Amino acid sequence: MEPRYPIPTVGALVKGPSGRVLIVKTPKWRGLWGVPGGKIEWGEPLETALQREFREEVGLELFGIRFALLLEGVFDPQFYKPQHFLFINYYAQSRVEAITPNEEILEWAWVSPEEALGYPLNHITRTLIEGYLKEPA
Repeated sequence: MEPRYPIPTVGALVKGPSGRVLIVKTPKWRGLWGVPGGKIEWGEPLETALQREFREEVGLELFGIRFALLLEGVFDPQFYKPQHFLFINYYAQSRVEAITPNEEILEWAWVSPEEALGYPLNHITRTLIEGYLKEPA
């Protein structure tokens, strides 16, 4: 049996020019809403991976990227299969709100952070948004 290790991933809560944030629904989270993101490639810096994932999944370019929090997901039942993830999460901004979704994105919404909490969010995203709302304006 080959050794297994946690899988590092990046994701971000992104604010658009309207002041709303982007949330997305993907099949990997069993119908729950989250934020775009994904796995880091070998030799890829974290912010480079974040930019790539956002270009691939929703067609957005990010700026104002800043670290938000690190969370761990060990065999999270909300995820479609048993995995051990390290979720490296950021806050960022986009100059546009037009989305070009790839096949991973079933639905998307630009909503206020408070409105987002009314959606069925995965717990990683809920924690990320709650942290965002506690920040000074």
